[in-house]
Order: sequence, then C-alpha cells, then structure tokens
Amino acid sequence: MLTFAYEQSNEGQCISAGCAATAVLMHALDKATEGDPTPCHKLNSVERALSARCGEYRPGSLLTKDVIASGLPVCPLTIAARDPSLWPVLPELLSKGASPEACTAAPLAALAQANACPDFGRAAPESVSALRWLAEADSRSIQHDVVRMLSCPNARDAGLATVLDSWLDQGQLPVRGLNFGVLGALHPSHLDSRFARVLEAQGHTARAGLGAFAGQLPAGFDAALRDGNRVALDWWLDRAPELANRVPARQANQLPWLPLARVITPSYLAQPQQQAELVGYLILRGADPSRHLPHDPGQTVVGYARQLKSPALALLDPASRTTTAAAVGASAMGTVAAAASPAPAALSLP
Repeated sequence: MLTFAYEQSNEGQCISAGCAATAVLMHALDKATEGDPTPCHKLNSVERALSARCGEYRPGSLLTKDVIASGLPVCPLTIAARDPSLWPVLPELLSKGASPEACTAAPLAALAQANACPDFGRAAPESVSALRWLAEADSRSIQHDVVRMLSCPNARDAGLATVLDSWLDQGQLPVRGLNFGVLGALHPSHLDSRFARVLEAQGHTARAGLGAFAGQLPAGFDAALRDGNRVALDWWLDRAPELANRVPARQANQLPWLPLARVITPSYLAQPQQQAELVGYLILRGADPSRHLPHDPGQTVVGYARQLKSPALALLDPASRTTTAAAVGASAMGTVAAAASPAPAALSLP
C-alpha cells in the first residue's frame, strides 16, 4: 500500500518496490526531522564543503555550477575566509569561479573582524596563497581592519605582510583619498618598521591616523594602550604629545577620552597587572590626573580612581600618596616605640 501510494504521488518515477520503500522511508524521516538542519545528502557540493557537520571537505568535490550559484545566504568566499578551519576550501572555490566581487564586503574584512591576528602559520601554502590572492585582487580589502590583520605578527611570520608593500609600491595607499589613516591601522608592533617609515616619508601622519574609519578593530593608539606596548606608545606620543591627556573622538557622535581614565578602567587592559606601570608612564609623558572626564565633567581622573578603589590611586593623587606614606610612617614609629619600651615588671604574689 505504501509503495502504491508513493508511486501514485511520484507519478511513477520509482517503479521498483525497493526504490519506493526507500523513498517512503526517506519521506517519513524528513517529516520526522522537519525543522532540523537540512540533511547533508540534500545540500549541494559547496554547502556540504562549508558545513562542519557534514564531515571533512574532500578536495575536488566542488561542482562548478554550485560554486557559481551556491544558494547560500552568505557569499561562500566570505564563509571560507573567516573560518580558518575552512581555509582548505578557498583554493578550489577560486579555481572554479568564485569571485570576491559577488560578496557584499571584502572576505578578508570578515576574517579580520572575526580574528584580528589568525594563526596563518598553521595554514597550508595553497590556503595562504588564496588569502594573498583575495587581498591583491579585491580592492575593498584596503581598509583599516585588513591592514591591522596583515601587519600583525602572525601575518608577518607567514609572509602576508608583503601584501602591504605591494599596495604601497602600486600606489594604492595614497596620502589623500583613503577612508582611513594607514598609520593608525597598523598593528602596534609594526610601527617601528621600514614600511611605516616609508609611509611617513610619503606624507602619512600619526594625526591622520586618529580620524574616522570604517572598521571594528580599535584605532592604533587605543590598541597600543590596551596592549601596554611602550614602544608603540612612545611612537604615538613623540608625534602627537597631546594624546597623553586627550584622544579625539573617532566619530561625530562620540566623545573624546582620557588615557589615564581608560587605563584604570577594569577589563580595559589586556594585562591588568600593567595598570600601575602605565599610569606612571603616562604621568611622565605629561598626563594630568586632575583632568575632568568628558562624559562626566563633575568627575576627575583622581575621583574616578577613588571611586574604583584603583590600585593606582597613590600614583594619581599626591595627597593620597602623602597620607598613605604618613600612615605607614606612623605605624612604623609606633612599632619601633613599642619595641623600645621596657616590658612591665611581673607581679609577685604574697
């Protein structure tokens, strides 16, 4: 009866009993799992390759027709680029016609925003070559987040930072015309490099790197401060000393901010144990703890530190430092006096 019913509904396409029974069982299974993710056997070759639940990707398994029209809501190149576990799929996608222009944004921007410094060293050479091709072929990759990623230590170790040199040599990093400041986009550890020096020689400036940009990763000075990178901080403050006291707002709807206040804010620093060291460093570079907070004009940095019970309060507030020193001195004097006083004589009982 099931076979007959299936053959009638299927217009006779499945005429053997075994075929019909299998089809009916598959139909029943589909109904039972309705609402679950689409079974792997119903996905096309690109969907299967980009779905971790469907097993390991097999090179050569992609069909060109699926690459051209994958049916995915997100561009296949973006999906494969932003997830290092899917990088092996990139070379075949590109060789079979996938185009970054079909993506709504640069695939490498999606990668940079998902992971600011991926472990490129674990990728196969073919995958690294595919990532390089995406950077060189898609002009939309020339943006703040991608520059930060390509200048990070892992990218430099994998040889991908040479993409930046290619952009520079080809005139794709002009002083005017970009929607971001290149020096502000560089990874803090790449400011002391030949590439950065050439940029400055061509007219790029640190102050230009403080402006607005389209991206999700922090601005250059902010990144250096979060990491406690003293070399990078010296680079910025040597060129823009005013940053010790005030960092301008990046967007029109934002407020400027004070480095001292950021440093003592819990969870801001990548290594919280650097707080006191960075507070002392900023004060030596001209930061004023008596400055009022832009978002709370009635509060100073010192007051904010007192409110937070910051361990750096003694560095920020001379009065607190004096009071603390006096208390420690009085305690020490009391201890010395107690030690010097003769012990009371023992009472003798009759």
